[in-house]
Amino acid sequence: MTPTLRKKRILEELLENGKVEILDLVDLLEVSAMTVRRDLDELEKQKKLIRTHGGATIPQAIIAERSYSEKISEAHLQKVEIAEIAVSLVKDGMRILLDSGTTTLEIARRLKSRKNLTIVTNDIKIAAELIDSQLEVILLGGKVQNNVGAVFGSYAEKMLKDIHVDILFLGAHAVHSTLGIMSATFEKAAIKKEMIVASESVYLTVDAQKFEKKAFAKIADVDSITGIITDQTMSNDLLEIYGEMSTFIKGVK
Repeated sequence: MTPTLRKKRILEELLENGKVEILDLVDLLEVSAMTVRRDLDELEKQKKLIRTHGGATIPQAIIAERSYSEKISEAHLQKVEIAEIAVSLVKDGMRILLDSGTTTLEIARRLKSRKNLTIVTNDIKIAAELIDSQLEVILLGGKVQNNVGAVFGSYAEKMLKDIHVDILFLGAHAVHSTLGIMSATFEKAAIKKEMIVASESVYLTVDAQKFEKKAFAKIADVDSITGIITDQTMSNDLLEIYGEMSTFIKGVK
């Protein structure tokens, strides 16, 4: 089979199944794994697929920023599941950094009745949620993102440079096995990077539908964080991929 026919067959498999695995293509095309990898690499350069660990997927559109009202009801049960796992890691006396987002808002709601905790956040909705609690709450200063409620910019980044916390619960717009943890804008990625630097341990808190997706700006490599907390809808294939990249992945079946 010629290289052109091989690539055509690979793309047909992608369209039919949404993803391909190298070992399956070896059997299907009757060529070596090295040849399959070379074909996949060339197709990725042509932007016809996205290489993954052990195979490839159909290119996904870049995920754009959405308003708070659009995000709050999406995957609510999964966010609750993630939040309950996250709060089990919180011990008395901890200093906790909560990234902006609706999943971290669920974490804040479950910490609201606790005492002897310090919460640092760049989310005005999280700060408002905790206003009647007995927790010490520190809201980062800076520019407030309209329709979202996240605070970002140079002032917030400077505050983060001057603090150190025990644990960060980090949000993201997308997570990709080769491209890393991603945000919708450079500005949002910049503050998340500072959050990581300011934290002793970092747990990515995202629902399963955000995996193997792309966003505009990279925050960090997946293997640079402490662990991942996700929900039980994550597929076994993705669990295997990200389980190899993280020292801690919890919430899956």
